Amino acid sequence: MEHDRSRESPSREGTSLPGEWPSSALGQSFSQILHRLTSQESRRGKGKSAAVQDLGALIEATERDQFFEGSGTSLHGMPEMLGQVAKALEKYAAPPKEQEGRGHGYSEVAEKAAAVGLVFLKLLGKFEAAKNSLVCPKWKTGLRDLAGPIYIFAVTHSLEQPWTSPTSHDVAGEVLALLLQVTECGSVTGFLHGENEDEKGRFILIMELLKADLNKESWKNNPATKHVFSWTLQQVPRPWLNQHLERILPPSLLISDDYQTENKILGVHCLHHIVLNVAVLSCLLDLFPVLEKGLHWKGGGARPTTHCDEVLQLILTHMEPEHRLLLRRTYARNLPAFVKRLGILTVRHLKRLERVIIGYLEVYDGPEEEARLKTLETLKLLMQYTWPRVSCRRVVLLKALLKLICDVARDPNLTPEPVKSTLLEEATDCLILLDHCCQGQVKGLLVKILQSCEDSKVVNCIRKVQQVSEGTPYDGT
Repeated sequence: MEHDRSRESPSREGTSLPGEWPSSALGQSFSQILHRLTSQESRRGKGKSAAVQDLGALIEATERDQFFEGSGTSLHGMPEMLGQVAKALEKYAAPPKEQEGRGHGYSEVAEKAAAVGLVFLKLLGKFEAAKNSLVCPKWKTGLRDLAGPIYIFAVTHSLEQPWTSPTSHDVAGEVLALLLQVTECGSVTGFLHGENEDEKGRFILIMELLKADLNKESWKNNPATKHVFSWTLQQVPRPWLNQHLERILPPSLLISDDYQTENKILGVHCLHHIVLNVAVLSCLLDLFPVLEKGLHWKGGGARPTTHCDEVLQLILTHMEPEHRLLLRRTYARNLPAFVKRLGILTVRHLKRLERVIIGYLEVYDGPEEEARLKTLETLKLLMQYTWPRVSCRRVVLLKALLKLICDVARDPNLTPEPVKSTLLEEATDCLILLDHCCQGQVKGLLVKILQSCEDSKVVNCIRKVQQVSEGTPYDGT
């Protein structure tokens, strides 16, 4: 250890400690190292590298019980001190801005990460040993402030990125594995949302730590932050994401809005995960007006594209080639809400929506036919909002609806009768609305079909369209 420096007060910038730093000899040693890690004077040269080595030696030489000894301020301050040291180490090993980190700069990051990883392994090893010690019942309290920064470090350097090397990658993987072992979590997912209903999990903690580096001004300062956010987000499935929507949606939209293709793809993956795993999509739609407060159309020129447009475009991109029925139902279930939110502006997506609607109406969806029913609901809304553009699509839509009616009418036993009746009724409503949008042209096209069709269910549907089109009151639109 270097003891030739005078004992200066540690830097407290960015901390929120409720009291003083711990006053024990161990606490003072950590305080000095923290100051060396955060001091502006140590930015250049080997000062911080030496501090990391000294920290490793200090941890190795300290008996495990000493991390938890004391009472009052002494015990209260040690967990926060360790947390601040862990934050400083994580930032020390973080990669620089992309333009600053090419070549030699990234190799230095890998070396720093390997050294920091070894320190974290030593520190976590002390906590793992303390778990089985009656002398150290408060090891969980001590781990509280450590877990977040160590997790961010481990994910940053365990993903394959330009700033990692085989050595730093392996060490970071060991750190993550030991962190899960110490926190008694069977997986990263359990670490984030909790292993059981009574356990809170650490997802909010991680998001709060990343938050400062995920705003419009700062998110490119550390090229690892977006990857840590994306990877972490995709470890959390439904239903746990619902309550975190306000934390995860803005960064996802920010990343997807970037001009760089790599970032756009990363952001799209985040949004895709949100769409599939946020059960209450209305919450997502309710957030759009808040996020788009500054995007008011002032007339002249095209209306600005909104976040709702972008997410709908993402959904349609994934819907079109999707063949798995479960995902098709999930997408179709959420589509009407987007059309309602966009209203007449849905016309921007008319071609894609037409292809998706026709494709989804063609495929049997199982006994409940949820995907086809939701697709018919979407079609009705689409025709209501974009009726001036519907006439030129009448033949394509008419064929799709008639094919659906014929398929359902001739279905011998796959679909329950109540579901068949609902499908036929909804398809007929769509035909009536299509005829209204086309000023009665659909009714004329149906005449020849009525003359040659022998299926009673199909005939009943067509006759209903004709009756309503001829002036009989109808409340389906």
